[in-house]
Amino acid sequence: MQPIKIIIEKHPDGYVAYPIGIKGIVFGEGDTYEEALADVKSAIQFHMETFDE
Repeated sequence: MQPIKIIIEKHPDGYVAYPIGIKGIVFGEGDTYEEALADVKSAIQFHMETFDE
């Protein structure tokens, strides 16, 4: 598996994270940077297992 670049943005209500280069809707969110990163990693893993990319 190749490395995946993840963008994490700070918003007034918390953080939003999304990967670059994965087809489909995959994102994560959290109150902290770490929570958003963990959430998007979980979403990426689920997406890869489900759609076998």
